[in-house]
Amino acid sequence: MDVGTLVARSMRRYRDRIALDGPEGTSTFGRTGARVMQLARGLRSLGLQDGDRVLDLQSNQNTYIETDLGISTAGLCRAALNYRLHPDDWARIAADCAPRALILDAKFWDDAAAVRAAVDTVIVINGDADGAIPYERFLAEQSDEPLILDIAPDALVSLNYSSGTTGRPKGAIRTHRNRMASLHNIVTDFLMKVPSAGDTWVHAGPVTHTSGLFVLPYFTFGARQLVQAKYEPEALVEAIEHRGGTATALVPTMVARLLALPDITPQRMANLQILGYAGAPMPPDQIKQCFERITTHMAQYYGLVEAIPPVTVLDERDHALGVAGKTQADTDLLTSAGLPCNGVEVRIVDEQSKVVPAGEIGEVITRGDHVMRGYWGQEGHDATVTKVVRDGWLHTGDLGRMDEDGRLFLVDRKGDMIISGGYNIYPREIEDVIAEVPGVHEVAVVGVEDPEWGQHVTALFTVLPGAQVDEQAVLEHCKARMASYKKPKDVRIVESFPLNSTGKIAKKVLREQLNAEGQQG
Repeated sequence: MDVGTLVARSMRRYRDRIALDGPEGTSTFGRTGARVMQLARGLRSLGLQDGDRVLDLQSNQNTYIETDLGISTAGLCRAALNYRLHPDDWARIAADCAPRALILDAKFWDDAAAVRAAVDTVIVINGDADGAIPYERFLAEQSDEPLILDIAPDALVSLNYSSGTTGRPKGAIRTHRNRMASLHNIVTDFLMKVPSAGDTWVHAGPVTHTSGLFVLPYFTFGARQLVQAKYEPEALVEAIEHRGGTATALVPTMVARLLALPDITPQRMANLQILGYAGAPMPPDQIKQCFERITTHMAQYYGLVEAIPPVTVLDERDHALGVAGKTQADTDLLTSAGLPCNGVEVRIVDEQSKVVPAGEIGEVITRGDHVMRGYWGQEGHDATVTKVVRDGWLHTGDLGRMDEDGRLFLVDRKGDMIISGGYNIYPREIEDVIAEVPGVHEVAVVGVEDPEWGQHVTALFTVLPGAQVDEQAVLEHCKARMASYKKPKDVRIVESFPLNSTGKIAKKVLREQLNAEGQQG
């Protein structure tokens, strides 16, 4: 099964139902499916071949759903650029994946100059520009007859980029098989029901992030998708209370902003059948507040760029048990990432890849149709892939434990990755940018506990003898060189760093010191 086959089925079966309701208005399954087919045919008419990469740079809007489905239907590989990244990040991804075409919103035209220069064809949405093909004209010139190609299950469907600890972009290769596995696990383990005509998924957060996983499941089963231009808590409440929204997924930071609304009540959120969250753990007290003020219908899921979510799900029943807290074991459920999904294997292993007993901490590994094929440009011959995927098992780099029932509890990151507001932030990338500032000697970036964001980025650096470095200048340099969510919240000059036995900066010690300061403050 492939994406295009599902799109063709839905455009026929649910032709007159509303598929999309977004900033551009509403669109039926028949009309949306026709536009998806026009885009797919148009891309093939450009001479693009199976597996060719198409960059896609948009914020939340109906056309994002069309391009997501259309690029896949054409048998091409979509690399969605997160609009929150810095243009330098976009350029690095473009250089890595050698794209043939770019689809972008006109508002990103100037900032995407380096990306535009890297592709053969530019298709522009919501505007016009010299050297680009207007999106609407491009679609209008194509047939809207279903395009059904013979696409193999392991053919590329997308490249999903994670910068990695080295700062180099790494594109995880996802296949049609991966996407079908995600669809299946969302329906059976997360939603625990097949979406139907009465269901509406609210894309409240970036579709390039958590919410995008739900595009295909809801389109496949004829359910509506409500696309919001950006996350605004009041708008989400309005969508649920008055516009029929029944489900959404947020990161904990977004949930905190929802709870901050003075007039939010379960009565206003009564239409909500599932409030999902992912990207970072949510404090148990915050979950209990959600039960009291938003909804008791909650579910969490865990996944990775390299293993398309959901890998595990803490479902509605476990949330209810945890909040009721009749025993300590019940209360502890709220700190769990849940049970492995159907068709997903998860183990906890030691450094020799041997399974450890229940309750012991080790590395989380997983196997199944949800695991990536490899990293772009590194398949089969690169040591990184050999190290990360061995004998079909993805070694996640996450540390965790399992209870007797098989529930996963994440303990820490094997590396030093920071999770802030649901986004993964890699310290080395920030350290390299700060090291560019004249006079900076050594740099260490760590995550410090933050009640709102989960963690915030703190950067510490030493100064070369005789040099003068201004902390504000370092912040301004970071602002110019990276996405806003990656920038340090706190920058400090230090005289020296604690070192471990091999002479490396002891980041664990730094984190402990900084977290202790925060608790005292």
